[in-house]
Amino acid sequence: MLGFLPATPWPLGPSVGVFAVAGLITILGSIRLVALGDALADRTGWGEAVFGVVFFGVATGLSGIVMTAVTAAGNHPQLGYSNAVGGIAAQTTAVAVADAFHRRVNLEHAAASSSNLLFGCLLIALLALALLGSYSPNVTIGGVHPISVVIVACYLGGLRLIRTAGTRPMWQAVGTKETQPDVPQDHGALDRQRMGTLWGRFALVGVVVAASGWAVSLAAESVVETTGLTTGFTGGVLLGIVNGLPETVTAIAAVRRGAVTLAIAAVLGGNILDVITLVVGDIAYRQGSIYHAAGSEDLFITTSGLFMTAILLAGLLVRQTCGWGRLGFEGVLLLATYLGMTIILAT
Repeated sequence: MLGFLPATPWPLGPSVGVFAVAGLITILGSIRLVALGDALADRTGWGEAVFGVVFFGVATGLSGIVMTAVTAAGNHPQLGYSNAVGGIAAQTTAVAVADAFHRRVNLEHAAASSSNLLFGCLLIALLALALLGSYSPNVTIGGVHPISVVIVACYLGGLRLIRTAGTRPMWQAVGTKETQPDVPQDHGALDRQRMGTLWGRFALVGVVVAASGWAVSLAAESVVETTGLTTGFTGGVLLGIVNGLPETVTAIAAVRRGAVTLAIAAVLGGNILDVITLVVGDIAYRQGSIYHAAGSEDLFITTSGLFMTAILLAGLLVRQTCGWGRLGFEGVLLLATYLGMTIILAT
C-alpha cells in the first residue's frame, strides 16, 4: 500500500501536496463514517457514547496510529510522540468548532451524559500515565516500557467499568428542553442494509483513512528534514491537525445530523486511542522507550492536552446554556489554549 511513493525526504512542494491530498481523503472518509457509525450505534444497541468512543475512536484514530508507528520505526520517536499528543490537543479543540455549528444551545449542554463524563476521566488517567512514563526510570522489557502495559490495562479496565456503570447509572444529567437524548433515529437506506454490510463499509473507510495517515507521516518526516522545523511543532501542530481532522469532521457532521452525543464521544474516543497510539509507538521504536525520547516540547503538548480535557469535563458538568460568542466558556478557553500552545511551539 502506497508503495508507489518515492523514498523520503521529499522536496517541500510534494510534501505539502501529500499533506493536502491526504487531508482531503481524511475529511471525505470521516463524513461517511458518521452516517455508517450512527446507524451501527442504533442497530447494535450500544448507543452513541460507547460506540463513538470505542469504534469511532479506532476508525478515526487509525491514521494517527499509522503516523506514530511509521515515524517511531523510522527513528523519529519525538515526531511520533508529538503526533499522538498533538492530535489530542487538536481534537479537543474540535469540540469548540463543532459547538459553533450547533446553533440552538451550547453543545456540551445538549450532549451531557454520564458516559461521556466517565470517558473524559479515563482520558485524564491515561494522559497522566503517559507523563508518569516519561518521569519514571528508563527501563524496557523487550524494548517496551512497563507503563505501556499499564496504559493498555487501564484502558481495558476503564471500558469495562464504564460499560457496567452505564447499565445501572447511579446518577444522570438532568434533562432540559434543549437536551438531546441518545435515541434511535431513521437512517434511510442504511437501515435496509445488512449488519455485515454496514460493518464492512465502516471498516473499509477506516482503512482508507489509515492509508492517508501513512502518507502524511512520510511527508512530515520530509518537512522536518528539509525545513529545519522542530519535531514538537511539526508533530504537535502540523501532524496534530491532520491527525485531528477525522474527529473534527466527525464531530461537525454528527452535530449536523443531530447526533450530539456521538459528536463528543468521537472526540473523546479519538483522544483515548491517541494515548494507546503511544503504546504502538513504544513498540515500534526499538532503540528504547518512546516516553523517554520525548523532549520538553512533547511533554508541554501532553500537559496542554491534559489541561484541555479538564476544561471539556468542566463544560460537560456546568452545562452552560449559552456562553461567550455563541460558544460555552469551555469553547473559548479551548480555542485560547490551543492558540497559545501553537504560538509557544512556533517561537
